Amino acid sequence: MEQDQTYRQALLGTLAQSDMPAILECWKTLNINPECELIRGPETGLIALRGRMGGGGAVFNFGEATVTRATVKLSNGSIGHAAALGRDTGKVKLSAIIDAVAQDNAMKTEITSKIIEPLVEKITSRDTRRAGETAATKVDFFTLVRGDTDA
Repeated sequence: MEQDQTYRQALLGTLAQSDMPAILECWKTLNINPECELIRGPETGLIALRGRMGGGGAVFNFGEATVTRATVKLSNGSIGHAAALGRDTGKVKLSAIIDAVAQDNAMKTEITSKIIEPLVEKITSRDTRRAGETAATKVDFFTLVRGDTDA
């Protein structure tokens, strides 16, 4: 049971970090079109962003972020949920469908190999590129001692 929860967290996290064209491209490789019913949404709202000073201080609200969520039910009874930052309702609906389909053990392997693994590679590549771009702007400051002032 805990393994299924960990898998779903990884699945939904990967889908939330990916963009719609990449998810759709991977989804098409499955060549399936499950019948589904929208139970909730897709709907867009705000969530409060919270932080701590220095990582350990008192909690404070420092802003809000737009988030979209959806819940779908497949014809076989599986229910899928998804949420992602932003307003992309199509992405969230498709992510919820993928979550519902992935609950079928027969489809879990296919979804992992044809959707999740390619998306993780794209996310890793994007993050590596961004880290390189950020590192190129790094400035090292140092102090130069100009001599002894006790002369």
